[in-house]
Amino acid sequence: MKINLPPFIRAYGFSLLLLISVISGAIIGICCGKEAASLKPFGDIFLNLLFTAVVPLVFFSISSVVATMENIRRLGKILSAMMLVFIVTGIIASAVMLTGVLLYPPADGINIDLAAKDNIEQLQASEQIVKAFTVDDFYRIFSKNNMLALIIFSLLVGLATSAAGTKGKPFAGFLSAGNEVMTKLISFIMLYAPIGLGAYFAYLVGVFGPELLGSYARAMTIYYPIAILYFFIAFSFYAYLAGQSNGLRKFWANITPAALTALATGSSMATIPTNLAAAGKTGVPEDIRDVIIPVGASMHMEGSCLAAVLKIAFLFGIYQMDFSEASTITTALAIALLTGVVVSGIPGGGMIGELLIISFYGFPLAAFPIITMIGTLVDPPATMINAAGDNVASMVVARMLGGKNWMGKYG
Repeated sequence: MKINLPPFIRAYGFSLLLLISVISGAIIGICCGKEAASLKPFGDIFLNLLFTAVVPLVFFSISSVVATMENIRRLGKILSAMMLVFIVTGIIASAVMLTGVLLYPPADGINIDLAAKDNIEQLQASEQIVKAFTVDDFYRIFSKNNMLALIIFSLLVGLATSAAGTKGKPFAGFLSAGNEVMTKLISFIMLYAPIGLGAYFAYLVGVFGPELLGSYARAMTIYYPIAILYFFIAFSFYAYLAGQSNGLRKFWANITPAALTALATGSSMATIPTNLAAAGKTGVPEDIRDVIIPVGASMHMEGSCLAAVLKIAFLFGIYQMDFSEASTITTALAIALLTGVVVSGIPGGGMIGELLIISFYGFPLAAFPIITMIGTLVDPPATMINAAGDNVASMVVARMLGGKNWMGKYG
């Protein structure tokens, strides 16, 4: 017998279940303290299942969409609109945090005896770019550590399948079937999400709670409120811009599972499956969501843009340097954008971004662990913003390419 659930429960039921599990996990972590670490394996199971599925999911979703795309020019339009949205939203996020650190300097009153600035060896940028976009052996392409290379390979496979014409039809069918199977697999994995996320939150709060509350308090009092406000205000604005009130309603009705997965796991890649599902429920066309969300998980990091500006301002305050000069502000915006949109796609991009900050301004290597700690403390909300930003970016691109009535066509 079919059970008719109220519309609110149908729309928000699973999200509410995840929220309850996360809150329950946090309470268990507070009560049990470090003993909550015994629950971590239950969270690791969920995380490992997602990481195992994400590589074939990305391959089949991108390659199948491109292979069956009747108009290849549309792919070029999608990619062009995507990069425009990524850059604009990255600049906005950086500017928001810049305003925050100018009004409330993160290192004000902090007195740490550190060595003077010195010269630091420049990064081998060309080598990092090669490693980001290519691999030197076929088996390495199917690794979550080489996501940009996998995305490019998937695009090329899809293009080659389309170019093969009639002879490529059987392979195109295989790719489409693989996409359907992997999507169904993700729905099975998500049945375990309430247990996995609850256990992971219990572990995080129980083990790292005291350190998170006691370290870098002033910097966190800047980042966390700004990140939360950005999450609700900026993404509401983008969603409204993309689909008016209907877009706003659908975005918030579907984003919770992806946002909580990102918050708990600290991984944009682990959030790809739930993000794709959320974008599908919102009505984003398949060819747009299957390209933008996997690419965005590698190279669209609004949360990282926020964090980069905070790190720069923090170091300037520690070394008692003037952060208010126009040239300094401009370069901080540029570095934040580079860190959040370009460097983030390079393996180990977070560390490379931090080294880029130190190298550009000539800070000593002693500054590296200082901003690395900031990166660790802001990682959960930053990842949540990164993942949700990919989702709403796909909505904005759908609006740019499909016109103001795109939700009526696909939603």
